[in-house]
Amino acid sequence: MSAQMQPTPETLPAFCEGIQYFADSFPEIDRLGAAPLLGPGQPALPDATSEASVYQTLLAADALRYLTLQVTGSKSSGHPGGFASSADAVAALHLLGHRNMVTEVGHHAPGFYSAMFLDTSLEDMGIHSVSEMRTRFRERHGLLGHLSGAIPGLLAPAGPLGQGQHFALAGAYLYRDKLFPVTIGDGGLGEPYIMSAFQHFATAYPDVTNYLPVLVWNGYSQEHHSMVSLWDNGRMAAYWRAHGFDEVHLVDARDFGGADAPVYADSTTFDFKQRMAFTGAILKAADTAAKSALSGRRACLIVKQLKGAGVHATGAKSHNLYAHHTLDSDDVKSGLQRRALPIQAWKVTRENFRHAGGGPAAKVAVTETARALPSLDGLPLTEFAVGENHIPTTAFGHVVGEVGKRDPLFVVTNADGNEASGMANINKALTIRHPTADDLYFQGPSGQVYEPLNEDACAGLAVGVSLFGGRSLWCSYESFAINGLPIWQTVTQAMAELRRATPATVCLFTAGALEQGRNGWTHQRPEIESYFAAMMRNGNVYPLFPVDANMIQASYDWALRQHNKGIVITASKSPLPVHATMAQSRQAIDDGAMVLQERPGSHSVVFAVTGDMVLQPVFAAADKLAEAGIGSRIVAVVNPRRLYRPTDVLWDSVSEPDGRFMGDDAFRAMFHGDVLIGVTGGPSAPLEPVLLRSQARERDVFCWKRGETTASPQQLFDFNGMNAQAMHERALAMLEWAAA
Repeated sequence: MSAQMQPTPETLPAFCEGIQYFADSFPEIDRLGAAPLLGPGQPALPDATSEASVYQTLLAADALRYLTLQVTGSKSSGHPGGFASSADAVAALHLLGHRNMVTEVGHHAPGFYSAMFLDTSLEDMGIHSVSEMRTRFRERHGLLGHLSGAIPGLLAPAGPLGQGQHFALAGAYLYRDKLFPVTIGDGGLGEPYIMSAFQHFATAYPDVTNYLPVLVWNGYSQEHHSMVSLWDNGRMAAYWRAHGFDEVHLVDARDFGGADAPVYADSTTFDFKQRMAFTGAILKAADTAAKSALSGRRACLIVKQLKGAGVHATGAKSHNLYAHHTLDSDDVKSGLQRRALPIQAWKVTRENFRHAGGGPAAKVAVTETARALPSLDGLPLTEFAVGENHIPTTAFGHVVGEVGKRDPLFVVTNADGNEASGMANINKALTIRHPTADDLYFQGPSGQVYEPLNEDACAGLAVGVSLFGGRSLWCSYESFAINGLPIWQTVTQAMAELRRATPATVCLFTAGALEQGRNGWTHQRPEIESYFAAMMRNGNVYPLFPVDANMIQASYDWALRQHNKGIVITASKSPLPVHATMAQSRQAIDDGAMVLQERPGSHSVVFAVTGDMVLQPVFAAADKLAEAGIGSRIVAVVNPRRLYRPTDVLWDSVSEPDGRFMGDDAFRAMFHGDVLIGVTGGPSAPLEPVLLRSQARERDVFCWKRGETTASPQQLFDFNGMNAQAMHERALAMLEWAAA
């Protein structure tokens, strides 16, 4: 066959506008491609072994490759190579009717967009032709460089490597009758989290098997060979079996390329008969693996094919397009011409994709509609009397247990143990999910508490469940949570773009630095609060700092009623005084802050405080000031996102926008004084909105500096210069400066 420039408008389907090259023929097109095999009432290939099914899958794979290169080439930007070697498997799974597909590889985005274009999903964002897809690729309000929450039909974002498996597992957990394939690159396979996540999930949920990893084993990473490029097929298969997979379906392109084929072969260079044989093997393996996964056996599909198969280059050189890769450069032009298809092939492929799985993914994917959830109305909250001492996390755990009883698919994840954080009541109410039943440890095979000793796996399943429409809670020691934050951030930012409402992703960080004295600096990582402080400006991130056992319950009750937000609750596991009633707590969360104590005097020192235990030296400092006749006001900064000015935050750019901010008059009434001192047991960043808006002439901050091994919280306060005496002395000095 040969490639020709675009046909006349009279013969060109409207969606094909923008396709640069068409073939004047294709082998067997009249016999095997005369009519699409899928259509109304036929959502999947009727016979995965038939010659016509193999043929139309081959056409679909070539169409995906062509569009991927056409679109990336139009911007001289993007990543065509990795997806190109997966196109056969992706095409097969779509035409087999499996539309709930995710990926671990953000660089495969243009291929996933191509699939959504072919099935008309992108029409929901005004993309009807290849020309329009080219125009809006890697542009704002268009097709982002990596998958996000904004693209119709695509289930999950894809950014940092090592995350996609969590989405597949979460989808499988919530929707037991659907298959969730996830493509994984062999470059990303070097991430430590992928296989351990599969292994732990398989042990905890042996009856949930409806996920299908698809390893794209193409021998190369982004800029070099992959770290598993020297493995043989036997070693790779054994690796997957060792991580809990019952079936390993490995299709090696080399087996179809003849005796001279290299270890990593490019099936698009084979003759037609060989190409059909390879595609047939992919289709059969995909169908068998999918049926196994849906019937109780853990299966994976491995496609071993050279990176860049069918595009402008091969190996790592196919990964990126650079400025010199234009649609007129020889390599891109020749790649497009090699993959050009006749108009009939485009028509057939379009119809097959449009009907696969029962319709466009934008209509049939599980994440395209809000998921129905059991009611949580009237959760029992325990109101403690002001002045009593109670453990905040234990009060919180009681509410968590009630949520799990009402919502059987609610899941709590924790890598370091709920009991160690004062929340054994969660384990008692909901049971740790474990194959060994043992009442002493509140564990058994049907529990709702998921405890892999891996924060990535904890955060991953929790945020995946939330993204896919379920309720979850990630609990962590503040010191260890840092290892799970990348996927929490990925999902929270995707939630800002979602086209539907989904429960907020909620996490609780306990046992902060002040409670970890004897463990030393290894367990003192309060700097993670800076992570969330930076994200507050996204518009949908809310770090909450409840001051006591009442307010932590009110915080969680508020979080459970939110959508498309990332909510972080930070609290202590030690008995602490109750400062606020439940009504005051709810008001503080809505307003952003509340006055805990106000004392009159000759001057006014305002303490703006985030946290609970750190209030102890603040109250003591206020007592010292009172002895000198100096007034003070202690303000708990509970929900600092509310304290920004509206122009500080991109609140109106997110789905489910929340534009409530404390007004200027209320802010002045709460925070105005002769001097302002911010106090936090963590970094100063959460206090930024207060410091930005304060009109006090003198402002200062007491915050965490560094960890050390100590016997008590007070010694950590002393070490960091945060004790009552230091605050008292600083306040006096600031008052002198203000008066000067």
